[in-house]
Amino acid sequence: MEKISKPALVDLHVCQEINGLLSRRSLLQTASCGFGYMALMGMCGEAAARDDTYKNPLAVRPSHFNPSAKRVIFLFMQGGPPQVDTFDYKPQLQKNGGKKVGNGTLMPSPFKFNRAGKSGLQISEAFPNLAKHADDLCLLNGMHTTNPAHPQATILAHTGSINFVRPSVGSWVLYGLGTENNDLPGFITINPPNRLGGAQNYGSAFLPACFQGTPISGQGASSLPNLYNRELTSAQQRKQLDLVQKMNRELRERSGVNDELDGVIESFELAFRMQGKVPEVMDIKNESQKTLASYGIGRGKASDAFGKQCLMARRFAENGVRYIEVHHGGWDLHNGLKARLTKNAASTDAPIAGLLSDLKERGMLKDTLVVWGGEFGRTPAGQSAKGDGRRHNNRGYSMWMAGGGIRGGMRYGATDEFGDTAIKGKIHIHDLHATMLHQLGLDHEKLTYKYAGRDFRLTDVYGNVVKEILA
Repeated sequence: MEKISKPALVDLHVCQEINGLLSRRSLLQTASCGFGYMALMGMCGEAAARDDTYKNPLAVRPSHFNPSAKRVIFLFMQGGPPQVDTFDYKPQLQKNGGKKVGNGTLMPSPFKFNRAGKSGLQISEAFPNLAKHADDLCLLNGMHTTNPAHPQATILAHTGSINFVRPSVGSWVLYGLGTENNDLPGFITINPPNRLGGAQNYGSAFLPACFQGTPISGQGASSLPNLYNRELTSAQQRKQLDLVQKMNRELRERSGVNDELDGVIESFELAFRMQGKVPEVMDIKNESQKTLASYGIGRGKASDAFGKQCLMARRFAENGVRYIEVHHGGWDLHNGLKARLTKNAASTDAPIAGLLSDLKERGMLKDTLVVWGGEFGRTPAGQSAKGDGRRHNNRGYSMWMAGGGIRGGMRYGATDEFGDTAIKGKIHIHDLHATMLHQLGLDHEKLTYKYAGRDFRLTDVYGNVVKEILA
């Protein structure tokens, strides 16, 4: 047997000589146990954080100050939901429909707005179930962002940067706080978009790769590629992994401090543990019919898929996952606005309302920050020959937050009388990120990582916590 001479990753050729069966690729595939393979391939390269205060880079870290929230669920509505048709009521837009403004013509909303809850928040009739939670919602009507193009705005919403590949929000959260469940990834993105930045939206960039998000399809454990190793039983995989880990630990003893190797040892074990835990968490068959119905599951295709994804988000949240994103596409409403928004609302309204109700009933909403929104909004002026769509608008749009120490039943910020431009209580995406981190007990100016000779942070040199919306 060849002598292992350098403190690096385990020499997989030694394993090959021992049993004569496995190549480097096949050993990684079998030792990583399918779904864990995705984690391994991402984690092994830079598995250990450069903080030498602990061996496991994913171990729980103390927050900068007492947090209001333990976790985040980000409901990302990709495409740009139109604020004037959802959560930003504009009576002047209704009165001035057909008026020429700039290069367009004002298009009244085809949806009525109704006051909801004790707070009386104005919410579109397209969201009757969500309206029941009006007193839990904080409408952010003064949102604005830097770029009106989908790829750039989407990446900015997820990473805080357009021109440089940066770690995603979830990666920063995981880096700052670690994970509370050693059997699951600390950052999961459900049904992420393949386009518009793709993996960059949940990537760790220059942070160690163990902090990147783990993408899943959202259709149950059976839909996950490579979840199981089809050639080896669990016992055989464990035996094989024990051999690899034995040599890793022996190497660790000889080489002394080796954060990279410590991270690899941990990632191998996580890969194996996830095989048993992930199917358990993603299996919703034991949920009550009442719970399933509240998420819109079983009501037909409209809400069934997104309902399952929202339910899995709750299950991941209660199992210690720090950051969960649930993606819903189809909000790029350049035409056919009424029909398409009605369809989108039918897909998401009941599931989101069910998620809020479920979290509340379980006592989890108080320490779970729920964020809803897209990469930008849409113009009050119409688009297309029929005037039944809206253009991109980064000047002013709406998002909302709920739970996690955020004041409910309030509207913060405003656009102009037609809903085009944020003029009051303006919140840039950097401010949103700073506020999200703050609720998790993280100071966005102190959460830094040194790379290429400078300290980087999620908000770069920007961002202010929106203290007015904090409970």
